[in-house]
This record gives sequence, C-alpha cells and structure tokens, in this order.
Amino acid sequence: MFKIMNVNPFEESQECLFIGVKDTPEKFNGLLAQLDEKFENELTELVKSGDISAKSKKISYVHTFKKIGAKRLVCIGLGKEKELTFDVLKEAFGKAFKKVHANGIQSISIALDTFFTDSISYDDVATALSEAFALSTYEFIGYKKKSNEPEKRIEEVKIISEADQGEIEAAVTVGYAYGNATNSARTLVNLPGNMLTATDLANYAEELGKKYEFEVEILEKEEMEKLGMGALLAVNQGSNEPPKMIVLKYQGKEQWEDVIALVGKGITFDTGGYSLKTKTGIVGMKTDMGGAAAVLGAMEVIGELRPEQNVVAVIPSTDNMISGSAFKPDDVITSMSGKTIEVLNTDAEGRLALADAVTYAKHHGANYIVDVATLTGGVITALGLDKTGAITNHEAFFEQVLEASHESGEFIWRLPLTENDKKRVRGSKIADLNNSPGSEGHAIMGGAFIGEFAEETPWVHLDIAGTADTNKEHDLGPAGATGVMVRTLALLVERFEPIK
Repeated sequence: MFKIMNVNPFEESQECLFIGVKDTPEKFNGLLAQLDEKFENELTELVKSGDISAKSKKISYVHTFKKIGAKRLVCIGLGKEKELTFDVLKEAFGKAFKKVHANGIQSISIALDTFFTDSISYDDVATALSEAFALSTYEFIGYKKKSNEPEKRIEEVKIISEADQGEIEAAVTVGYAYGNATNSARTLVNLPGNMLTATDLANYAEELGKKYEFEVEILEKEEMEKLGMGALLAVNQGSNEPPKMIVLKYQGKEQWEDVIALVGKGITFDTGGYSLKTKTGIVGMKTDMGGAAAVLGAMEVIGELRPEQNVVAVIPSTDNMISGSAFKPDDVITSMSGKTIEVLNTDAEGRLALADAVTYAKHHGANYIVDVATLTGGVITALGLDKTGAITNHEAFFEQVLEASHESGEFIWRLPLTENDKKRVRGSKIADLNNSPGSEGHAIMGGAFIGEFAEETPWVHLDIAGTADTNKEHDLGPAGATGVMVRTLALLVERFEPIK
C-alpha cells in the first residue's frame, strides 16, 4: 500500500502528485520553486489568479501537460503556516484522498517535504497522511446488490521525501494502524443488530485474540450466574440471544501491574425494554454497542503496536428486548459486587451491564478503569453531537485521558460529579442504588451510577451517545459510525504513566 521513496518527485511517472501549498506572501521556495520553474512560473500565476488556492483545506487540480512525470497535480491548501495544526493537516489530506478516490485514481504520490512546518515534523506529516488515508477512504458496503462495474480503489501511495526513510515508515505504520482500527470499530457499529449479536461480537473478539495473541475469556450465561452477575443477566432476561462477558488481556510488562481496564458497553440492540423507546428513538439502536467497538478497535491498535503496558478489555454484551420474561420497572436485582439495584427505568440498561463489567475488571486486577458507552440522550442535550461527556473520580488519571483525547482530536468535556449526585443514585428506599433517579442531569446520573462500582479505583467514564455516529459526511469519513474513542483509548495506553 505505502511505498517510501527518496527520488525526485517531479520525474516519477504517476497518475497524480499531492503537493502542499502554504498561504504566504513570499514566492515559492524549495521543491515548489523547482516545480514552478518546470511550469515556467505558471504555478505562481495560477495562485495569483485563484485557480490554485492556498486557503486551508482547499483542493485544486492542475493538469501538468507532461511538464513533469505526474499527469496531474493535486494542490492541497494549508493556510497560514502558523495556523496549521496536525488535526487540520489530517483533515486536508482526508479531503484530498476522498476527491481522488471518487475520481477512480488508483495510484498517488505525495511530495511529503512540501507539507512540513516548523511545528509539524516530517514524521507528523507521515502519521497524518496515513491515518487520513485509512479514515477518509472508508466505506461500509452494506447489503445492496453489487454493481457489475469493477470498483476502483487507491491501491498504492508513494511517499517521496528526503527525510530518514526508517522514521517515515515507522510513522506511516502508526498512523495506518490507528486509522484501520477506527474503521474496524466503524464497521462493527454499522452492522445491523441481526448481523451482530452478542455471540457474533464474542466471536469477533476471539478472532482478534488469536491474531494478536491476547488471552481471551468469554463468560457464558451459566458462568455469569455462578459469579452473581445479576445486573447484566437482568438486561438479558427478555432476549432469545445468550449474553456474553468478553475479556481480552494484553500483557506488555513482565508483571501484571498498573493494569488499565478498557470497559465497553456492548448492547447490540436496545428497545428500551418495558420503558419502550419511541418509534423514532428506536431506529439506530444497533449503534448501542459503540463503546464495545471502541474498546475492540483500541485493542487492535495495541495488538499492532505492542506498547509496554498491561491492558484488560471487558465487554458486557446482550440485547435489551421485551418478552414475558424481561425485567421490569420496580424490579430489584443484585449485581456482582453484591450491591442491590432498584430498576426504575429498563432503558437505563447500559449502566447495569457496565456495573458488572467494572466489577469484573477489578476482579482481573484493574488498577485504572475507563468505561466507554453510548449511555444517555442527556449527554446530547448537554453537549451536542460533537462532544463526548466525561466523568471521573480521579484528577490525575483524567488528565492523562484528556491529553490522549487532545492528541487524537476526539474532543471530550468533563461533567461534574458531586456528593449530591451520588446521594441521588443511592436514593432508593428498598435497595442500595436506583438506576435512574430522574431526567435532571441524566448524563451525570448515568456516570455516577457506574462510579458506585468503580469505587476507589481511578476511573473515567466517557459517554459517546452523541459522537458514536454522524448523519453527515465529513473530511475523514462518510456518514454513519465514527469509531470515536478508538484513538483516544489507544493513545492513553501507549502514553500512560503510572500514578504514584
């Protein structure tokens, strides 16, 4: 797919050549000056006339008329150099890749040295372009009848640079791993509920475990009953599909210590149970396993890059259905931790499944816990569709999660967790906890409930109900599942420093 080369980018015969054009009052310099000379200063004139735009993320096509080896130039506007960030560069590459992919171009060359700046290094550019390539060209084929027309995809990307070839190759490997893993998560979330049951999700995790030599444990219903996982089992009561508690372990250190638990909600379809969703609200509930997909995507990155960390992934999986045996409002259930729960809302099922998963993560030696879930509509009301809500019980651990989210470009915003919030989830008159104290601060209540099972273990909750999918196409992908939090979780693991 990627080929790293140290050659003259203008002499290579190729379908198209990507070049970066910065918005600067100065004349072209470096490689672009050489290119302009081959065009007898016509590129300068095209910039002046606006036919080539240097504005941020503007894409301009220029036919070369055999003045160089490439048939066409794809000029990528980078804006003002001091305003160019890694995230903007990644989006600019994504926009360019989407354009050439739509045009059926199969081979691309990139003049890498035209993209770096004082603040964005060669390897940053290589990481950005390889991640953007994977993300922006992703498609979920779905189940439509296939066309007889042969599909044309980008088959080769040549990266041309004078920088150290080994460093460029390493950066490309990292970026492509992050992009591909995010796409894996996207596909899982895009699959309909009848194509991705808890059993299917467990089988997928097992295959991932085989590929990357993770330790795999899949708990069946009988084993959950023996362990007293009454919260997850209650959610599963109305289903014909068996539940699964999925565990993957990666040991990157000699001793099983400083273990990071990644816990993902794996509700493969959510009707709301007897607290039934509306006819519009129920559509799209195949995405309610977005947290599980994020965790599995992160484990794919971890398997590819092998960081020196210890990680346990725990995914409670079932669907939430209605039947004569389904759990009901007013039921009281007993979680694995021994805490009893009064069920006031069967549509607040994700936190019940996560309660047992968090407890089981601690059983596996978790010293730090991040749970990820499409948990509440309340987080959308509070933060909109482009921000993930976060809750924590530990400042220093949250700072590391926040730093990872900044680096990945996946925005999170912290919500408060107060003693009054805890009192509300402890407010049942007949049980230790209730699962839904009311609509006020609903996103906080969901997180506060899960926090009752994290207890003193450093913990961060990420509510991705608004960010797990999108109804709009964007520079780094199509409408549909986003694969959000795959990169944040993987970066957290890769960069993690144990807290003393």
